[in-house]
Amino acid sequence: MIAGDPAKRSGTPSAERGRLDKRRAIVEAALRVFSQVGYAQASVDAIAAEAGVAKPTIYNHLGSKENLFRHVMTEMAARDNGKALEALEFFPTGPADLRTSLEAVARKLVDCYRDEQSEAVRRLLYAEVVRFPDLFDAVQASGPDQFIEALAGRLARLANAGLLSLKDPVRAAHQFIALVYDELPRMSAYGTRSLGQTEVDKVVADGVDTFLRAFRMR
Repeated sequence: MIAGDPAKRSGTPSAERGRLDKRRAIVEAALRVFSQVGYAQASVDAIAAEAGVAKPTIYNHLGSKENLFRHVMTEMAARDNGKALEALEFFPTGPADLRTSLEAVARKLVDCYRDEQSEAVRRLLYAEVVRFPDLFDAVQASGPDQFIEALAGRLARLANAGLLSLKDPVRAAHQFIALVYDELPRMSAYGTRSLGQTEVDKVVADGVDTFLRAFRMR
C-alpha cells in the first residue's frame, strides 16, 4: 500500500472505526476492573492490561482515572438505555391480550436490567455515590430518565385508548418498573447470585397483574 493511500490517513472510516473499537474495548475493560475491585483500588495499569492497550492510550482517549470512571458509567447507562428502548418496540397499542403483551415487554426489560454489565453499573453507582454524588444524576440522565419518559408515553397512549386509568403517566412508568423488577436485585444479591428463570418469570407476572389491577380501566 502506497504512503498516500487514503486507507492509511487518519479520519477515514476504517481509521475512525478502529479508534471507536479501541475506545469501546477500554470502556468495557474498565467496567470489569472497576466492578471487581472498586474505584479506589482500580489502577489505570490494570485497566490497560485488561483492555490490551498501552497505558498512554487510555490517557489519550479518556484522560484521568476519574474521567474514565465517569465516562464508563454514563456510556454504559446510555447503552443499556438503547437496549431498553428496543424492548418498547413490542409495547401493546390496543386491547388485544393486554396482559400477555405487557408481560412480554416486561420480560424483555428485565432481561436488559439483569444483563451482567447493567448489574455491574448499578453496583458501582451505589458503591461510589458518596465519592461521586453528582454522578448519580448524570447516569440517570444518560439512560433511565429517558427510558421512563418513553415508557410513560406508551402508557399514556393506552390511557388515551381507554385501556388504562392514569393520573400521572411518569409515576405509573416508575411503578411499572418497580413492580416487575425491583424485587429481583434483592433476590439475586444485586446480581451476584443466580436466579432461576421460573423465579424471574413469577416476579414479572405478579408485577404485571398488580399493575393492571391498579390501573386497568374498569
